[in-house]
Amino acid sequence: MDRATKSETIEELRGLFAEAGAVVVTHYEGLTVRDTEDLRAKLRAQGARLRMVKNTLALKALNGTAEAAASLFTGPVAIAYGPDAVSAAKVATQFAKDNEALKIIGGLMGEQILDAKAVEALAKLPSLDALRGKLLGLINAPATRIAGVLQAPAGQVARVISAYSEKAAA
Repeated sequence: MDRATKSETIEELRGLFAEAGAVVVTHYEGLTVRDTEDLRAKLRAQGARLRMVKNTLALKALNGTAEAAASLFTGPVAIAYGPDAVSAAKVATQFAKDNEALKIIGGLMGEQILDAKAVEALAKLPSLDALRGKLLGLINAPATRIAGVLQAPAGQVARVISAYSEKAAA
């Protein structure tokens, strides 16, 4: 790899580390091509990506946090990343449970270095879409209750009138 390509790759990785919600660092030694493609497809379905990286280039891209992250970038490293903090961690953790060849080493979340247990804890959080759904449910719940309370008296009046009309008809 020539110098221009290296500097280009370092800049790409800098942008990737800056924009990603979380980066999951894995060792992929022993994964077959089919397994790797399967993992990529599962990540892509969640809006995340997988990339094999050279350790030295990744550490140069991390410049400020390189000392703390140096323990993560040893051996054959692949990084899973996505725009939100949960998607890549969720898919990578589940895939690692199903396939012993993929090992979760740790992760990066902004300037913070995560160990493997922290990545697993991150994977257990609900996804961004699930959180949005819960939030909308909480916002809509009071409006639904107010509508129910306002409709209740009208329903009671209608039942009373119906009962009187049935009584008069009998």
